[in-house]
Amino acid sequence: MAQDEKHFALPSPEFDRPVKVLIVVAPYYRDIADELVKGASTALDRAGATHETVNVPGALEVPQAIALAHRLSDFDGYVALGCVIRGETTHYETVCNDSSRALAMLGLQGCCVGNGILTVENIVQARVRANAAGQNKGGDAAAAALHLIALARKWGNQKDGFGFRLKDEREVALGGTGTE
Repeated sequence: MAQDEKHFALPSPEFDRPVKVLIVVAPYYRDIADELVKGASTALDRAGATHETVNVPGALEVPQAIALAHRLSDFDGYVALGCVIRGETTHYETVCNDSSRALAMLGLQGCCVGNGILTVENIVQARVRANAAGQNKGGDAAAAALHLIALARKWGNQKDGFGFRLKDEREVALGGTGTE
């Protein structure tokens, strides 16, 4: 991304009840991970969300930890953070593709995940993207999770009826069938 490019960012969602988010970070490149966490934490704090941070060994373990937390805990959403830098083998492609695919699958199952796992060619690119005062990809991942939480809450309240409508008391009193 060129430094002078402008990108549209959605305004932060507002919440009428508390939001609890888990940040899952692979700190293999500690300085990069710390900056990503800083950006994510700041974005979550600004939104009034409470958050916890856990570390896992690597990017492949991030989706696994999120899946465990989603199944066993009460978090509203998740922020996946880490950094994968291209090396001399195909391990880079495996880690990038599999971690991204696993996070996408969690999302398709209803898990509100912001993906902030950087996939870069070198450490310089990683530093530019992680910098909380710069591209702030940690903050972007937190914002994505917050937007998904807001959508889940908006649509989660619309599950009444499942394609049909029950009679209310007024319809019964008026002799209606409830199918009008």
